[in-house]
Amino acid sequence: MQAEAPAAPPRDAAELIRRAAALIFDVDGTLAETEELHRLAFNHAFVRHGLDWQWDRAVYKDLLRVTGGKERMRAYHARQRLAPPLSDEDIAALHCIKTAHYAELVETGCCPLRPGVADLLMAAKARGQRLAIATTTSHGNIDALLSQALGRRWAADFDAVVAGDDVQHKKPAPDVYLEVLARLKLEPLDCVAIEDSANGLIAASRANIPVLITRSMFFREDDFTEAQVVLDDLSGLDDAAK
Repeated sequence: MQAEAPAAPPRDAAELIRRAAALIFDVDGTLAETEELHRLAFNHAFVRHGLDWQWDRAVYKDLLRVTGGKERMRAYHARQRLAPPLSDEDIAALHCIKTAHYAELVETGCCPLRPGVADLLMAAKARGQRLAIATTTSHGNIDALLSQALGRRWAADFDAVVAGDDVQHKKPAPDVYLEVLARLKLEPLDCVAIEDSANGLIAASRANIPVLITRSMFFREDDFTEAQVVLDDLSGLDDAAK
């Protein structure tokens, strides 16, 4: 008995991709299911720093509503009654340890790109569509993931890469998307933002960019009512970019 072929993406998804001059990608959860590695890396940093913090998946899922790793740690620290003080230097040191361990985990090859991502990137580039990244994560985290997944020269294929530390306000503020638009010199409706979370949807929508959602592990139950298209993954969308 023949296996069923994967379902084709909806026609509106294909049309949304086909008409775009640029595809703007979020990273964590969108390009790859990285959040579990981030959680493990945070817990590693806490042990190394002598903290008795332990973020299980439920705690981490809740904390993901706070965008940015340093901000997430500050938010968690604020919830702890009688917690010893943590200075900005402590937070920065924790984040450094966490980022280094995240890169070590990614380098093992345990976090491939999500289904359809590599094919869509290749097809979009072949068609002449521009590629960009708009993310809350750091440049170090982006490079760790994409160097492993796409090769050391991955950045040459992207016309703009804007990370959380490049702007004043992180998602759900629109700052990263506005900066990408400025660098690409494109109008919002000439682009498509590809996101996996409500915060990402809000950020791109505030910049007036149409949004395609690819559901991810930690954000599957978010409210995506305002998205143009909601998919389980990006499989089959490479045909739309040909």
